[in-house]
Amino acid sequence: MQEFIPSLKRFALIGAAGYIAPRHLKAIKNTGNVLVAAMDKSDSVGVLDSYFPGASFFTEFERFDRFLEKLRRADPAGGIDCLSIATPNYLHDAHIRFALRLGASAICEKPVVLNPWNLDALKAIEAEYGRKVYTVLQMRLHPALRALKSRVETGPAGRVYDVELTNVTARGRWYFYSWKGDEAKSGGVATNIGIHFFDVLTWIFGEAVAGGNIVHLKEPDRAAGFLELRRARIRWYLSLRAGDVPAAGRARSPRAFRRITVDGEPADFTEGCADLHSRVYEEILAGRGFGLEENRRAVEIVHDIRQAAVDPRRGERHPLL
Repeated sequence: MQEFIPSLKRFALIGAAGYIAPRHLKAIKNTGNVLVAAMDKSDSVGVLDSYFPGASFFTEFERFDRFLEKLRRADPAGGIDCLSIATPNYLHDAHIRFALRLGASAICEKPVVLNPWNLDALKAIEAEYGRKVYTVLQMRLHPALRALKSRVETGPAGRVYDVELTNVTARGRWYFYSWKGDEAKSGGVATNIGIHFFDVLTWIFGEAVAGGNIVHLKEPDRAAGFLELRRARIRWYLSLRAGDVPAAGRARSPRAFRRITVDGEPADFTEGCADLHSRVYEEILAGRGFGLEENRRAVEIVHDIRQAAVDPRRGERHPLL
């Protein structure tokens, strides 16, 4: 965890037209803070009216930069305390550097970076500017997953669990025409919809075992494999296909299904995700935010998945394959 930020009052947001931006706006509002400026190259940001209609808005990064720099120089108390980052994955590290150079801390969406070595570079810049980088690892705050972690920690010492992870998050055709469909920009499906779950699994079951990351399927809209952690053997399946939602789950949510089973016992977390961003902001304000180093295990796993050749072995495959 990172140190407490004494005054985290004035926010700016970059990526204001994105899918996840409303959760950040709601979190800023719910924690009693104010948004002074927002930026997105798209001007479809009417959502600002529901939260901060008085916020300045920019479609050009250079003008956004100039505005925030003028605030900082006009009065040390007039600059922003924090930049919330909800931009495409490949831009995260650049926008974190921007925040730190402004003298602000950063709250960055997942994945904080695409490659493990980018974490080292950001840690050096973080130390240089004396500001903090916080990350949105909201699944660590989900009640069902916190209960699972508690169950593992209080269970038999050294026990190794058999785990199945299924995450179906259906997306339309637009997805493949956007930056999300470009692996160089998003990191691919295992990064884009999987990194939170790889993070929470390593948080619960420990670090990856050397040689234990095997990929069975790797396609633009789905991926699957086997991952061995210190205390778990995990069969995982990630999909953007609505048809992959199991029949039993379609009545509740026809386009999403998220479940972890541990030794055959399910921990369904399809519900309960909507307000977790506000909880993340609350934790940061209370001095319990997740920092750069806490992202390393998951970043390494998804990087290795991108680089891996598909293994033909079937014995460890997920049941949906």
